[in-house]
Amino acid sequence: MSSHFVRRVGGALAGAAIALAAFIAPAQAQGGLIRDAEIEQTLRDYSTPLWKAANLDPSSIQMVLVNDPALNAFVSGGQNIFLHTGLILAADSPGQLKGVIAHETGHISGGHLARLDGAMSKAMRPAIISIGLGILAMAAGAPDAGAALISGSSQFAMASLVRHTQVQESAADQAAMSFMDGSGQSGEGLLEFFEKLRYQEVLSDSRRAPYFRTHPLTSDRIQALRERVEKAENSSAKQSEGDIKRFKMMQAKLYGFLMTPAQTLVKYPLSDTSQPARYARAVAAYRVPDMGKALVEIKALAEAEPTNPYFQELWGQILFEGGKAKEAITHDREALRLRPDSALLQVNLARSLNGVGDEASAKEAIGLLQRALAIENDNAFAWRELSIAYDTTQNDGMARLASAEQSFSLGNYSQALNFATRAKKVLPEGSASWRRASDIVLVSENEARQKKRG
Repeated sequence: MSSHFVRRVGGALAGAAIALAAFIAPAQAQGGLIRDAEIEQTLRDYSTPLWKAANLDPSSIQMVLVNDPALNAFVSGGQNIFLHTGLILAADSPGQLKGVIAHETGHISGGHLARLDGAMSKAMRPAIISIGLGILAMAAGAPDAGAALISGSSQFAMASLVRHTQVQESAADQAAMSFMDGSGQSGEGLLEFFEKLRYQEVLSDSRRAPYFRTHPLTSDRIQALRERVEKAENSSAKQSEGDIKRFKMMQAKLYGFLMTPAQTLVKYPLSDTSQPARYARAVAAYRVPDMGKALVEIKALAEAEPTNPYFQELWGQILFEGGKAKEAITHDREALRLRPDSALLQVNLARSLNGVGDEASAKEAIGLLQRALAIENDNAFAWRELSIAYDTTQNDGMARLASAEQSFSLGNYSQALNFATRAKKVLPEGSASWRRASDIVLVSENEARQKKRG
């Protein structure tokens, strides 16, 4: 995980940013998104058996990691599951984290977002009638009665939507238990997670974790979950040692990157020689930066587990950020050899090659970035590195087009229009690249016009 894979989310993530608290959290999660090959792979490996148990296509679901300490998770924009870093760090086991993912999968499987529009429309009907009656009452000379009717309209809508979401939450709980059991796992983790944080329900709303404002718990829900766990075929199944290890490594990596180095050393003191502790300390030292200490820790980890691509990735990142791009290439190349299907690791190696700055390295970077973008066409950082590589090879048209793609993927349409217009002037007219630049010009001009109208 490195800073160049952190980007911003533009626009509202959910269209239900109304008074109902259940829909506040998605709209607020507009901070940085974290991209990390190791964490993303761990989360997908945890989730895929659950998605298959739900008869969902894993390739159609996106898992998004939000850099936010708040304990929260939600589904938005169709089949996108958003997990806050705070929730991952708050979990005590992979089973607890999987239980939350299973619950969010229940919302997708149940089509809850699709039904939300209908529920909102239904909820607003009595509110609209109440507002209309209030206006008539005021016009008839009863301002107090009219004001009461208008102010009470939102309560009518709120009550209807709360009832709707409570039904959905209970349904998602039961679905989660089915998916955990159907994938050969115990649903005990979700129950543990809810019981552990049950006290949040009695806190004031300002102190309550966002997850419990959007997923209100009740004693009935807890009891229903407990009954399902006790009756499930796989209720006594244990999490594998491999999943437990990956969970601890994921938490250690997040802790090292997101907390202060001092906090990391308190949680993972020098006396702790476990892999997660050394991993967290390597990241913390890198962030100080104390490259010497960071390299000592990561080298020890890599030597103990030479087939771990993510140790090689971090080793390369430490060297690159320390101004040693040529040395970083060796470790980035090894990381990619161990995980050849990872788009992010391809981008990492390309970045180090660009750091060398010669034409041969840039040409190799172009090939890597083209393969990465075939997997992740909206990776803005990959487009940025592709622009740098094309600049190094004196290909001005493709460099400008890559810059246009970068701006376009970030929603910066004015800048995308500028770069695409410049690209069209030098690209061969009628070529595939020229046509793509033309498409970006057309869409960006339309977006700019709409923005002016709005």
